[in-house]
Amino acid sequence: MAVKIRLSRRGRKKMAIYDVVVADARAPRDGRFIDKLGTYNPNTDPASININNERALKWLLNGAQPTDTVKAMLSYRGVLLQKHLQIGVLKGAITQEQADEKFEAWKASKDTAITGKVDRLTQAKIDARQKAMDAETAKNQARLDAIKKREDDAKAAAAPAVTEAPAEEETPAASAEGEESQA
Repeated sequence: MAVKIRLSRRGRKKMAIYDVVVADARAPRDGRFIDKLGTYNPNTDPASININNERALKWLLNGAQPTDTVKAMLSYRGVLLQKHLQIGVLKGAITQEQADEKFEAWKASKDTAITGKVDRLTQAKIDARQKAMDAETAKNQARLDAIKKREDDAKAAAAPAVTEAPAEEETPAASAEGEESQA
């Protein structure tokens, strides 16, 4: 019986979540499986990969063949490196302590890289929000300036009428002098 480590789809339309399963190669994609190793959620950034590394390593050492996607995920999580180091230990090329030391060094560097990526994505999101806020503030200020300009133009249009009014006041004053003479 050929055993594969592959993905089994679940979740709603356009929001798929996958289970990482060990299944017979002849079984349907979402059908019967032997063991569930973990989950994979490609909808998050970076994608969430939760796999039981010990059980995955056990299945790989027993001869299970991962699909291309699962192979990439196992490599990302370090399971294939563990398999490589464990084969070296079984052949006597290195000791178990050396293998564990190499794996821990790799894991520390990988965790640093993942943390750096998450921080960059978070900072990019914050910068995008700030840029959008600045653009909105500039747009609102432009609207306020346009409204103020229209109000100033309306006042300027009304101001010549006000300057004409004192000229008219002189004529009533002259007529008022005429009224005083009549009284």
